[in-house]
Amino acid sequence: MADGDLQSLPLPDDPGDALAAVVALRRQADRLEYAAVAQAVARGWSWAQVAAALGVTRQAVHKRHATKS
Repeated sequence: MADGDLQSLPLPDDPGDALAAVVALRRQADRLEYAAVAQAVARGWSWAQVAAALGVTRQAVHKRHATKS
């Protein structure tokens, strides 16, 4: 998915609705990240490979996912 895809979504008029949408997107992004990391690790990816794909350090991705994968 290109970065611009989400930028084209309209911002809700109500600030409460807009903030609720932010929370929902963050939760969905977290679920997607955990599933993708678990899949990558199950397929033999190293923590360094996962970290590079996510644009973070190996230590950061290992700390966030090692006990959850």
